[in-house]
Amino acid sequence: MTDSDTHHPIFDLSADIARTLGHAHRLVLLNHIAEGEKAVERLTDLTGLGVANTSQHLQHLKRAGLVQTRRDGKRVLYRLAAGPIEMVLAALRSLAEHNNAQLRELVEGGAANTAARLENISREELIRRMNEDSIVLLDVRPADEFATGRLPRAINIPVEELELRLAELPRDKLVVAYCRGVRCVLSADALAILRAHGWVARRFEQGFPDWLDAGLDVEDGHYNSG
Repeated sequence: MTDSDTHHPIFDLSADIARTLGHAHRLVLLNHIAEGEKAVERLTDLTGLGVANTSQHLQHLKRAGLVQTRRDGKRVLYRLAAGPIEMVLAALRSLAEHNNAQLRELVEGGAANTAARLENISREELIRRMNEDSIVLLDVRPADEFATGRLPRAINIPVEELELRLAELPRDKLVVAYCRGVRCVLSADALAILRAHGWVARRFEQGFPDWLDAGLDVEDGHYNSG
């Protein structure tokens, strides 16, 4: 690398974006926005952050060109800006998962990995089982998120309603629960409920964002897309 390369403006621009992304709350907000356009109030509910805190992080993201806004009456709606932002988020998740897996292997050894394999299902195995029609896909996100996009043939039972609606799930198939991705605990909570009541269940830990990142088919209330 030449001296002129090290001072190329693209590195300064990259560093500015990296500094903006260098906050967990902003990454969480971006992942929620990537699932569909959302108002500040909805993002506040999803993240548990205060309105002022949420708005402050959103302004940082907007100044960095990572999100755009539009008005809908009195509401301000946020969406991802143009560009490969979802690819960047996916790459960060992949790197974090890789590093976390290595650390877990060092600290806990092979037992933790064995337990994770029994609990989690990979995207590849999930696709195979979907093609075999040997599973029931359970989306445990809130109904409004389910309506904006979901895995094919998934059914929606929000996790807080699951214990009251277990009778809607068959017992003769593996139930695979999923939610918003690796930082989301809803599918883990669902797995605990299902297993406590005798269901054979696993979870697709990467969830809906990973499915989108892979360019696989999704459904919404109007159409299927690939």
